[in-house]
Amino acid sequence: MPAPLPATAERVDRLEASIDRFIASVGIEFNKLYKSQQRTEAEMREFKDEMREFKDEMREFKDEMREFKDEMREFKDEMLAFKDEMSGFKDEMLGFKAESIAERREMNRKWGDLANKLGTMVEDLVYPSLPRILRETLGREFDSIQARVRLRLPDGRVREFDAFAIAPDVAALNSTKATLRSADVDRLIDEIAAFREFLPARAHLPVVGILATLSVDDSVLNYAERLGFLVLAVGDQVMEVKNRPGFEPRFW
Repeated sequence: MPAPLPATAERVDRLEASIDRFIASVGIEFNKLYKSQQRTEAEMREFKDEMREFKDEMREFKDEMREFKDEMREFKDEMLAFKDEMSGFKDEMLGFKAESIAERREMNRKWGDLANKLGTMVEDLVYPSLPRILRETLGREFDSIQARVRLRLPDGRVREFDAFAIAPDVAALNSTKATLRSADVDRLIDEIAAFREFLPARAHLPVVGILATLSVDDSVLNYAERLGFLVLAVGDQVMEVKNRPGFEPRFW
């Protein structure tokens, strides 16, 4: 056989070299692909493990939420039972309070009737209530509060006042009647004038007029309010103010 031509041998050598480089390149890429596949498989296994852990955590959370829901249902039932108990207690207390108020009013009314019969309304009902009423209505503490006071003038005239109170800047004069009439309202104006005459040392003080009675008719109350007088009658606290909210007494 004839020997290969030099040019042909050179081409064969280059071809073999190219094939070797191709095989080496393919091997490198195969190694890269293999390693990449291994990384991917490892990452997938890690992701799968994480998902399994997450699933377990979600199952635990779901169980905890179910337990919490059961506890809240029990708490709601307990609160409903407590609400029913409190409602019953409130009804009992309201009934007791209404009964107590009614009993107290009835007791005060009977006390007032008895004091009226004995002629001691001022001492038994009005006088003990004056400090509280004056404090609540006038916002003052009075230095002196007296009841059933008889005063005499140098000319021999005598005048008795049911009750009066003295503060540094104001005086309060009370007139008490078992049954309060419009004429008694008018007479209090004259009593204020007499009070200044019989107590000249206090004549400079403005005077607040107070009418006290067992119970008061609305028409008489309206008339007394127009003149600026405080009106007291038997109530929950023995004697209480019957003037309407916002009433301001007149300073005579």
